Amino acid sequence: MLTPSPEHVANQPTAPTLHLLCGKIGAGKSTLAVQLAANPHTVLICEDAWLSTLYPDEIKNIAHYILFAGRLHKVMTGHISELLRAGLSVVLDFPMNTVASRHWAGSIAQNAQVNHQLHFLDLPDAVCKERLHKRNQSGLHPFITSDEDFDKITHYFVAPSAEEQLNIVRYDK
Repeated sequence: MLTPSPEHVANQPTAPTLHLLCGKIGAGKSTLAVQLAANPHTVLICEDAWLSTLYPDEIKNIAHYILFAGRLHKVMTGHISELLRAGLSVVLDFPMNTVASRHWAGSIAQNAQVNHQLHFLDLPDAVCKERLHKRNQSGLHPFITSDEDFDKITHYFVAPSAEEQLNIVRYDK
């Protein structure tokens, strides 16, 4: 189980909250998402589940992912806002690994007038790749990611910064 910092545990939100996940492939974002979604009145929305169902065997490269994920973001924006306004917390298992993706999700929280938390899994590449290999071998994930793909995708990763004014919960284990 992933463990947040002690100050995060003491400040666990009770009002509707948009939970966002940031970390490289294999860092444990989906595992943490499931843990967060176990809280009462919380809904999990998983990008990989939606993409693999809507676009089976169509995501062959990063350009395809960007295209299809962009479409999913457009259709999900209003839906996520409505869930938050209805009093539910939402765990958004979408990789918030770029400034643009975090801006998109932040705008949802702002529009719904709820708090957000960015759960940043700050792990070294070697740990992420080891976990990725285990995930690939399990056959339980809808996408298989090679080391080469990991390196290509990680090239786009941008760690969150203070300038983004996000409520960051950092995990480094």
